[in-house]
Amino acid sequence: MPHPPPTPVPSRISASLGLRTVGAVIVAVVAVSSAAPLIAFAAAPALVVAFWRNALAVGALGAFAAVRRRAEFVTLLRSDPRHLRYCVLAGAALAAHFGTWTPSVHLTSVAAATALVATQPVWQGMIAVRQGRSLSAATWVGIAVTVVGAVLATGADFGVSGRAVLGDLLALIGGLAGAVYTALGEQARVAVSTTVYTTICYGVCALLLAVAAVAFGLPMVGFEPTTWAAILGLVVGAQLLGHSLFNYVLRRVAATTVSVLLLLEVPGAALIAWVWLGQAPRPAALPGLALLVIGVAVVVLGSTRGRPTPDPRSAGSSVDTGCR
Repeated sequence: MPHPPPTPVPSRISASLGLRTVGAVIVAVVAVSSAAPLIAFAAAPALVVAFWRNALAVGALGAFAAVRRRAEFVTLLRSDPRHLRYCVLAGAALAAHFGTWTPSVHLTSVAAATALVATQPVWQGMIAVRQGRSLSAATWVGIAVTVVGAVLATGADFGVSGRAVLGDLLALIGGLAGAVYTALGEQARVAVSTTVYTTICYGVCALLLAVAAVAFGLPMVGFEPTTWAAILGLVVGAQLLGHSLFNYVLRRVAATTVSVLLLLEVPGAALIAWVWLGQAPRPAALPGLALLVIGVAVVVLGSTRGRPTPDPRSAGSSVDTGCR
């Protein structure tokens, strides 16, 4: 389905919308930064937390989608198996992302888990090469810097415990799974609206996480009120509010700028975990985390420079700003 020509998106914030846009960015960064600390705080199995955040998000989106997008659901189910398959596979990849990254927050520090899962753009670049696309020299430089930063950051955990190392590895796998999810979503959204795609994707993800939780014999209910509050905070914050506000900002700020702003989640999550949970970042890991953030920023800038920015206001379009 062809899209209309992209409308240029301003790279600077207009004066009349400055305060509103800056405020939206601040709220969005805080919302997504709260994800890892809330997961670490929740006294429930990581897979179960991941299940409930997706299941409750489907509940919030499903009613709207069923009323406003019923005809699209019917068309997709009856006559568009290819794009339906992409939606389902994206949900499976999202389940793999949450199934690895969410437990990593309980095994390693919030700072390390958030930084390592933020390598998603690097994996995205490698997938692009696998698909036959070329990468700029800046992107390859960013990948190299990110790898060095990841090695330095995870190396600091070898002196802490094998548990922390396992958490680091799970966070890296979570970043890879997030990249696969985004690549599949890119294929699905060619013909599927954001609302329908998100509802199917989150639904499949929640179903697979529920199966995994039951298979491991994990309790699905019976948690303390504080844990349920943390889960609701994840749904309202990172799952709905954070991503929605980033999409709002995309109407006024270039997508490249928004992608870089999303990297503020790394220090944001570390700061929240330090103040709220008392998790001070390990000094030995700080240089690696800094290099990792710099490398990801270079990858994002290098992979988008020179490409037209899609208009998020066009029908069925969406820019995925992450899946934490």
